[in-house]
Amino acid sequence: MPTDAQSTPYNHPALEFKSSTFSVPVLVISSNDLLLIEQQLLAKIQLAPEFFKNSPLVLDVQEINKQKIDIDIPAAIELIRKLGLLPIGIRGGNPEQNEQAIALRIPIHSIHSSSISSESRKPKAPVPEPETKELLQTGTTIITQPVRSGQRIYAAGDLVIIAPVSSGTEILAEGNIHVYGALRGRALAGVQGNAEAQIFCNDLQAELISIAGNYKISEDLNQNVRGKPVQIYLDKLTLVIKEI
Repeated sequence: MPTDAQSTPYNHPALEFKSSTFSVPVLVISSNDLLLIEQQLLAKIQLAPEFFKNSPLVLDVQEINKQKIDIDIPAAIELIRKLGLLPIGIRGGNPEQNEQAIALRIPIHSIHSSSISSESRKPKAPVPEPETKELLQTGTTIITQPVRSGQRIYAAGDLVIIAPVSSGTEILAEGNIHVYGALRGRALAGVQGNAEAQIFCNDLQAELISIAGNYKISEDLNQNVRGKPVQIYLDKLTLVIKEI
């Protein structure tokens, strides 16, 4: 008997495509010395291990190609992965480099892609959307909207958030961090080694706090300061949490 199409149960779609924008750090290399790249990249990672842990990035070879210097793309990709980073693209490559990347299942990105934030310290980024990582301009960055779970914000100067910071977030700044609301999630100040950086918040409930790589996790926080307005700073490499 023929099937009556109208009587066939409706199945909800199992998937759909949506347009979205994600900001991804770019590793711009200007040397083909893989040992030197490894040493300098490892030094940066050690300054902010939580930020770089399993971080996606795009490899930019535009500068090295301008110098007409050849580089072993497979070896560079292997090096990046060895250091715990996740290469998700290459940009600025020549046809041979692009072919090598495709063979490694690494996509090719346009150098004009707006979804990628460069580590050149001259980025331009909008207010972050959920599940994004933003490299923001130097100076003081002010966020007035709540930081929702899944967001990851990086400020190249001071970071001021006039709203709550939810669990499952990560906020990082090369300078100070000010949160005029509840601070949950992870907060890392002085991520480039600035031991003078401080963290201020109205309500400490963080999963992790760190200054210049010196950190404490939630379990290490004294109950006397939990849920209180605090100032967090380093004193001889010891992380001090002071109620204010």
